[in-house]
Amino acid sequence: MRITRIGLSVCGVAVLLAGAVACTDEGGAAPARTTKATGATGAPCANGTYTWFNVDKRDVLTGVAAKQKLGKGGGTLTNRIEPLHTPLTAVTFEKGPRADVKATLRSLGARIGDSDAALGDVYDFADVHRAVPRNEPNSTVVEGPGEIVEYTWVREITGDFRYTCGNGEPAVGRAVGWDTDGSGILECSTSVPKMKPGQPLLEAARMSCGPDSPAARAGKA
Repeated sequence: MRITRIGLSVCGVAVLLAGAVACTDEGGAAPARTTKATGATGAPCANGTYTWFNVDKRDVLTGVAAKQKLGKGGGTLTNRIEPLHTPLTAVTFEKGPRADVKATLRSLGARIGDSDAALGDVYDFADVHRAVPRNEPNSTVVEGPGEIVEYTWVREITGDFRYTCGNGEPAVGRAVGWDTDGSGILECSTSVPKMKPGQPLLEAARMSCGPDSPAARAGKA
């Protein structure tokens, strides 16, 4: 079965009807690790050290369309992708003085191995005013029958931090951002094996195909 799409987001079609999985990176909690601040300018002082805890990276469903039934020969998908989750770029300070927000997000970027984390104001991951992905009109053509669902997702990163600098009171808080957005399609009667619970494809299938559909009952990894 052939799928053609125009107007893709970063990763394009994440899952084809054949059941292949692409553009996913499941990450669990990670041990604490320290990174140097890159130009922090707020209290307690600049150029301190961040220690990160509970860093988590996961793909999160952000939008899903109602299933669309296509007959023999397939057709163009026209159902609107309805938004479910708006990704955030933010830092919350829970204790102590406020550290520099952009420096905190750049440190989190460095913690997950983002090679652009050392960049200045042009580093999107550290921009709290960053525009969220939009479900732009596109043209997805499926050359085959089935009940088809389109969906979108982002790779969201969260982490708890402790920022220390000199002998002052440490800053403690939590940061959240996202580094990738993507989209995909699924077919309700096609099961995709070896997928972990919570994956965007499974959540989209559960919502649009139904919890008892083969796509929603995909085998666990």
